[in-house]
Amino acid sequence: QVQLVESGGGSVQAGGSLTLSCAASKNAQAYYCIAWVRQVLGDEREGVIFLNTGGRWTRTAPALNGRSTSSVDDANNTFNLQIRTLKPGDTGIYYCEADLREHETGFQACSTSRATYKYWGQGTQVNVSS
Repeated sequence: QVQLVESGGGSVQAGGSLTLSCAASKNAQAYYCIAWVRQVLGDEREGVIFLNTGGRWTRTAPALNGRSTSSVDDANNTFNLQIRTLKPGDTGIYYCEADLREHETGFQACSTSRATYKYWGQGTQVNVSS
């Protein structure tokens, strides 16, 4: 099992940037997968970033392609997501989710099906004003 705690959300003007963090309680002995998921107003949750905790495989959804950077802080079991050029349409709650199935290497692809991510945090709110 793992506990996930998101932080870093806030209120920014369009064009600004935020860095979200996800602290994981699991001190992993093997690689697993993390998804950044967001729920914007009126919509279902959507996965926007999928990454192998080894940091060698990442998949970015079109909504954030070209304006986001994800990173892994091994020393602190933390996963960061920087989103740049924020738009009002980015407003919502951002969650990190974990798929704890082990991977042998940091290069292995992760599932992009949210059904495989069994653990998630409480989320962090992002508000982008125009």
